[in-house]
Amino acid sequence: MLDLLNDHHQILCVSSFNELIATPFHGDVNALCWTRNLQGDFSEIVNKVSLTENIAELEEEELRELQLTEQGQLARNILLNDLAILKTHGASPVLNLIKCYDRDDAYPLIPTDVYSFHVDRSPIPSDTFLCTYFGEASEILPNSQAQQKILVPEIRLELKKLYGKTDAGFDSFLKEHFYDLHYQALPTARPINIGRGHLWRLAIDYPKSKVLPCVHRAPIEKFGETRLMIIC
Repeated sequence: MLDLLNDHHQILCVSSFNELIATPFHGDVNALCWTRNLQGDFSEIVNKVSLTENIAELEEEELRELQLTEQGQLARNILLNDLAILKTHGASPVLNLIKCYDRDDAYPLIPTDVYSFHVDRSPIPSDTFLCTYFGEASEILPNSQAQQKILVPEIRLELKKLYGKTDAGFDSFLKEHFYDLHYQALPTARPINIGRGHLWRLAIDYPKSKVLPCVHRAPIEKFGETRLMIIC
């Protein structure tokens, strides 16, 4: 995994949480990965929780109350520790169980759901942290292999039809509806699977950021398999 990721010039691998938060993004680097080989049975935690919705937050109290085997307890300790260190850093981590996300089918040319390659945005300096513990993992798309969808002529034409007015205010319309955050892969693109167990820090779009935001997307889940991940 380490050798594979180091082949990508926008990804930098680190060996600790302190390195993950202290290493600045610079140049082309807009994704940091704390590579880990986690022990424990995360599937046991997934199978112990009754999920009635497509996505739900697993609260710490509920996690602590689960009756688990030794391997399940190892996995739980890792989850609790990751939640704790992220909170200590000032983040607001959420532990999610995911059957699937809602799909945006209103305009097929430019869906704005998380299955579409996109970047995150904030009005203040911030980062996105995420880690997949069980189930399919997210993908990163190198910026050099991505094209902003609003710049694709046929998509831009459809968006102008949707806007239905003169060009005045069109750019604001794109931003208000998050169309400008979405990207499509170039024909030769090779998305990077972020793998399980690794804690990632991704650059996002905010005013005066010195690097490009990291383009990424949620995976299509395997049928019948629930994902377990932390995101903030």
